Amino acid sequence: MMFNETREKMVQMKLFGMVDGFDNQLSSSSAAELSFEERVGLLVDYEVTFRENRRLKSLLKLAKLKTQADLKDINYQADRNINRVHIANLATCSWISNGFNVLITGATGTGKTYLSCALGRQSCLKGFSVQFHKMSLLLDDLEQAQIDGSLQKRLTYINRASLLILDDLGIKACPTPKECELFYYLLDGRSGTGATVVTSQLPQNKWHEYFRASYPTGADAIMDRLNMNATKIDLKGGSLRSHKDLFAE
Repeated sequence: MMFNETREKMVQMKLFGMVDGFDNQLSSSSAAELSFEERVGLLVDYEVTFRENRRLKSLLKLAKLKTQADLKDINYQADRNINRVHIANLATCSWISNGFNVLITGATGTGKTYLSCALGRQSCLKGFSVQFHKMSLLLDDLEQAQIDGSLQKRLTYINRASLLILDDLGIKACPTPKECELFYYLLDGRSGTGATVVTSQLPQNKWHEYFRASYPTGADAIMDRLNMNATKIDLKGGSLRSHKDLFAE
């Protein structure tokens, strides 16, 4: 039948969204009441939606976000020190296109990782590529890459991400000079081209001291690249880890 031939040709052309729409129209008696233009329009809508969903699934898979998070689920209790307007502005993701940073600090359990992952998910929804990394593990990875000669290749791959999320800066009591140097290389490669979210239990006014202790010649450069056009969020309040549904990372 012509229906089967048409469907097979759409499959061959990998128009899988249209295939779903085509099958839906064939099984729906109400579809016959639509005009030709309306039926074609619906097929195109199915294909667009299918491709958008496939891209989102791919972006989320590559992002490897630590937790499933959504900006709409953020806890805005007064004592959390979260500004709705700031979050609404971040939700537009224009800061990613401009290569700006977001620095999130707060005590354990106040929601730093949740917020960073929510921003990551929102970025994927907007079509941006995202990578999530634990800061200490990434620096270990970069150090190994420098040893085996693949550092530049590794940095190039990481910096392809429109948004890089670095979780738990300062988790080590004292970074080594090599770790600081590699962190500088990473930030410098993203400067002006990619956005970065950094989370830390360490108060932001302690960051310079943290790097200067082992990397005095480069601490200023690191902080300059972190603070460039950065939105700073300092989360307050008690731990939310006992609240399994909202903002508990």
